[in-house]
This record gives sequence, C-alpha cells and structure tokens, in this order.
Amino acid sequence: MAVTKLVLVRHGESQWNKENRFTGWYDVDLSEKGVSEAKAAGKLLKEEGYRL
Repeated sequence: MAVTKLVLVRHGESQWNKENRFTGWYDVDLSEKGVSEAKAAGKLLKEEGYRL
C-alpha cells in the first residue's frame, strides 16, 4: 500500500494580519515578515525532500 502524505502550510503574515484586519474576500500582499516566513517554509520543505 502506498503511503500518502498531507502537507499543510499556512501563508506568511499579510499586511492586514499585521494591522489586525482579517478578510477572506481579498488577496492581500504579504508583509516583509510574511515574505521571509514563506521563503523559510519553502527552504525547509526543500531540505526535507518535498517536491511540490
């Protein structure tokens, strides 16, 4: 039987998260911190051998 993995990754901090504003209706850019978080998550996934 093949093993299936489910990988969940939450987005990095957005500008609206930073301002304590929440939305599900708009695509808001990531803050500088969010961009760094996204890059770090990608690096970690790559180091662990995930190919997405």
